[in-house]
Amino acid sequence: MRHALVLIALSLSLAVAGAGCGPGNRSKACSGAECLTGTCDAGETRECYTASQKDTNGVGPCHSGEQMCTAAGQWGNCDGQVIPVGETCGDGVDNNCNGSVDEDEDRDGDGFTTCQGDCCDSTECSDPALANPSAFDVSGNNVDDDCDGMVDNTVLLCDQGLMSNSSSAKDFAKAIDICQEATMADKKWGVIDAQLTLPDGTGMPEDVSHSIRPHFGTKTQPRGGVNMAVFSSGHAAAKGDVNPAYNDFVSYSGAVSSGFPADFVAANGGNLPNAPGCPDPNGTTANDPVMLTLTVRVPSNAHSFSLKSNFYSAEFPEWTCSAYNDFFVVLLDSMYTGNPANPMDKNLAFYTQPGTTNNYPVGVNLAHGNTGLFTQCVNGQTGCSGMPGTISTCVGTDDLMGTGFDDSAPYSCDTGSLQGGATGWLTTSGNVTPGEIIKLRIAIWDTSDHAYDSLALVDGFQWSVDSTQPGTVILRSDQPYNPKAVDNTLPVSTIQQ
Repeated sequence: MRHALVLIALSLSLAVAGAGCGPGNRSKACSGAECLTGTCDAGETRECYTASQKDTNGVGPCHSGEQMCTAAGQWGNCDGQVIPVGETCGDGVDNNCNGSVDEDEDRDGDGFTTCQGDCCDSTECSDPALANPSAFDVSGNNVDDDCDGMVDNTVLLCDQGLMSNSSSAKDFAKAIDICQEATMADKKWGVIDAQLTLPDGTGMPEDVSHSIRPHFGTKTQPRGGVNMAVFSSGHAAAKGDVNPAYNDFVSYSGAVSSGFPADFVAANGGNLPNAPGCPDPNGTTANDPVMLTLTVRVPSNAHSFSLKSNFYSAEFPEWTCSAYNDFFVVLLDSMYTGNPANPMDKNLAFYTQPGTTNNYPVGVNLAHGNTGLFTQCVNGQTGCSGMPGTISTCVGTDDLMGTGFDDSAPYSCDTGSLQGGATGWLTTSGNVTPGEIIKLRIAIWDTSDHAYDSLALVDGFQWSVDSTQPGTVILRSDQPYNPKAVDNTLPVSTIQQ
């Protein structure tokens, strides 16, 4: 009898011992990273809780779930669990499962609290110093810098569905890929205010002077997103465009004028800066002008920015190095005082000729003396009606195709020239102080008269965590544009070699 009871007990013991080993049986619980590893028998299940803060299980709404072994012998998803998330202030729920409800605190000491959306005050972060709701998402660092719940989401297509003839200045901010808006009261980075005016800050530009386009002509495409901003001292349109419609870049004469940006002129001794050796502009009037002014709070992790531009002018080649040097400026108001320093006159749309101290503002006079910054054109004579010269740095005319700047110029003193020329895509950069509020002014105008118009495409705005060398360089033309590439630009001297 005793032997029989022993055998029965031993059988029951073996049955219990084998209960967790077969399909459909339950294994011990896992937590944290261990739930993502290990092998198992198909159909096996276990209790799971994948949050890195293991002690939050059972606190507030947080609780474990169930994980099943797949047919491949690997643990599947942890279904049904609730893990800590950022605190939603005012909902009466302990969302981050720390034992407190709707707490408003700055645990990582970065100046942003739970209720202001700092994800590192609500949940555990790998690097709290990098993440807050006023940061921009840096490509490739595997951190949710801006606390929006997604890692490395750097492509923000906010320029879709914009009308070509929009009168909203904030639409133009979106067109150049500044996608986020902010207010003076919050701490987020973004566009606080935007205005379309004349260069002296007063009045309204003509409707035809600005547009938003998915392309310019038949070859030139945006450098970010699906649209780009177009600003012109004539019509902001290529052949075939509407709203506004195309008008040739020679005959148009508008009715609007203004003063130049006062601080820019004052910083240059009361005159417009000019290319070395070229005549000074006439008068003090910006003709047929337009200016976009953006007031922007800088991200908490940004130390510089860049944007792409392509400057076209019908003044080329006849009026190169003359008083008719139409201007395109990118003026930055910033508290930045570091090194490399931003320009004293605030204009980032300039470049320094390699091997010299010659500074050239972006304009048609860049084409004088083979500086290398005019590349979309026909080589030959320049300044036939100004200071005589030649150009040999033109590399093609693709950017002119279908724009009207590629029309023949039968009255030019150089019989092989076209109606105009262009720089090709440039990169303009400037330094900023993290978290400050900057003012960015982008303007173009005819100088000395209303005829022979110029135009600028602007696109591809980007923040950077690094400081930069302020100014303008040529965008590399030997590779497709890649917004994640570290080296998309080369100094002008590289093009000249």
